[in-house]
Amino acid sequence: MIAAAAFQSARADWTMVALDVEARAGAEAVRAVRTLHLGGLMVTMPHKSDVIAALDGLTPAAQALGAVNSIAWEGDQLVGDNTDGAGLVDSLSADQGFDPRGHRCVVVGAGGAARSIVWALADAGASEVVVLNRTAERAEIAAALAGDRGRVGSVESVGDADLVVNATSVGMGADPGSDTPVPFDTSVLRAGQIVVDAVYQPLETPLLRAAAEMGAIPVDGVGMLVHQAARTIRRWIGTEPDIAAMNEAARTTL
Repeated sequence: MIAAAAFQSARADWTMVALDVEARAGAEAVRAVRTLHLGGLMVTMPHKSDVIAALDGLTPAAQALGAVNSIAWEGDQLVGDNTDGAGLVDSLSADQGFDPRGHRCVVVGAGGAARSIVWALADAGASEVVVLNRTAERAEIAAALAGDRGRVGSVESVGDADLVVNATSVGMGADPGSDTPVPFDTSVLRAGQIVVDAVYQPLETPLLRAAAEMGAIPVDGVGMLVHQAARTIRRWIGTEPDIAAMNEAARTTL
C-alpha cells in the first residue's frame, strides 16, 4: 500500500512483492538479490540479523543495532539499514515540528523497534533517553545504545519527559473505546508532552486517549510507519517519495 503509492507518485517502474523466506535463510535471500538483480529488500523478523552475513556494508544505525530492516544498492554494494528510529524522528519533525535535540525522552519497551528509537533519538541529539521495561537487563541493553545519555528509569520518569514513546505492542488490537490495556500508569502524563504510540491498529489507542485527556499531544504510529518506509524507498528509486500520498494510502488502508 505505502510502497505502491510512493512508486506511483514518483512514476517509478517498481513493484513490491512479499516473499516467504524460511527462518535462518535470510542470507540466502540476500544472495538472491544479486542473482536476480532485484532492486532491494525490506526485511522482517526473524531475518533482521541473519541477513547481515551476506551484506557488503551497514549504515551506522544497522551497525549499532545489529539488525537490518532494509537493503539497498550503493553502487555495486548491498548495504543494510535500520530505519525504524530514524523514521520516527523524521515523522516528529515533519508532522509535529519537534526536534529531539536537547530534549528529555522516554522510550517504553526494549525490543527491536524500541532499541532503534533509542539509538535514533540519541543520534538526533536528545539530552537524555530513559528506557522503561519490565525486564531490567533488557532495559539496560537498550539504554546503552544512547551512550552516556541513556539510562534505565521508572514510570515516574515519564512526567519529566518532553517526548514519550510506547514501542511495545501493548494496546495493539484494542477495541475502540476500551480503557485497557495501557503500557504504564497514564496519571504521570502531563500537558504539553508529545506522546507517541508506535501501534497503528487501532489508530486511537487507550494510551493516546489518556494522553489527550491529560492535555498531552497524542501521535499515532502511522507517521513512523510511513517515514521509515520513505527512507528505504528514497534509497531504492533515488528520488524523494511523496510522503502525503504514502500517508493517505496508509490511513485509507488502516
